[in-house]
Amino acid sequence: MNRIEALAAALAVEIEALPLAEKVEALNAARRALHAVSPFRSEPVDLVTWVPNDTVVANEYNSNKVASPEMALLHRSIKEDGYTQPIVTFPAGDTSIVVDGFHRHRVGKEKADVRERVHGYLPVVGIDKPIAERMASTIRHNRARGKHQVDLMSEMVVKLVNLGQSDQAIARQLGLSADELIRLKAQTGLAALFANQPFSRSWVAIDGEAAPADDTIEMDA
Repeated sequence: MNRIEALAAALAVEIEALPLAEKVEALNAARRALHAVSPFRSEPVDLVTWVPNDTVVANEYNSNKVASPEMALLHRSIKEDGYTQPIVTFPAGDTSIVVDGFHRHRVGKEKADVRERVHGYLPVVGIDKPIAERMASTIRHNRARGKHQVDLMSEMVVKLVNLGQSDQAIARQLGLSADELIRLKAQTGLAALFANQPFSRSWVAIDGEAAPADDTIEMDA
């Protein structure tokens, strides 16, 4: 073990012995100290800190909305996979104003299972920009992510079809309605995805799972 590893191990022992609130403060302080000498300190993601969820507040300009099914899917994603993306915020005194990640912040506040798991904290990164630039940043995040999500979902549909998954199974796994799956298939431009595929335009819930309704149709290339 070299000197840096020994120092890190000793620091970890010290932090582990602290009560929760002090432990979080110590971890954030250590991250800030490392961030100050990091060659990546110009990148916000180089410094992710955990802050009490009641100090993270919504901005007043974001019109981005998430429908109930998408919100439920986001909750499930965070529940199953954890927080894989921090909430982008603007530091304003003792509060952090959301620039991007409003719905991730809602899940951490409103969903008891997630809130308890993260001890009432939320992971944030900060960007220090004027209001006009923060508004533009919010729009960029939303639009870029929207296009990326559609493209990524289409690619996933192609892969699942090639693996022999049924339309019902794909829709269930990706949280899609019948019409959404049709549109994603059409976007790929690959007619083969529609060849001889039985498809239902609606599903009914059976014990929490999606099951095909009776109006199954055949889609030919």
